Amino acid sequence: MLRIWKATINSRNGLAFAFRSEQAVREEIFALLVSLPLAWLVGATAMRAVELVCSVAFVLTVELLNTAIEKLADRLTMDHDKQIGRVKDMGSAAVGVALLMAGAFWIIAIIERLGFI
Repeated sequence: MLRIWKATINSRNGLAFAFRSEQAVREEIFALLVSLPLAWLVGATAMRAVELVCSVAFVLTVELLNTAIEKLADRLTMDHDKQIGRVKDMGSAAVGVALLMAGAFWIIAIIERLGFI
């Protein structure tokens, strides 16, 4: 139980640090909070609403991983390094893919709710 408690505290600390230091994390937490009621309006079923919220939570998850990569890379060197730049770009690409996935979930759910499919 102690290990789980310590892991929970570490997770809370990491989320709090990311919230304080990264605008993108703040925006995605806001999007997640907004998605909670909207998902129930847009989702035709409870499962669809959960899928919509999880798609936004997934974007936040990937952003947290990207932020961790960026912070670690900056800790290694603040000088321009071609390889570190590529790694940061890949993290950014992962966030972009997650955003496209979430967008696809929401677009399909809206089209479905409007009765077009």
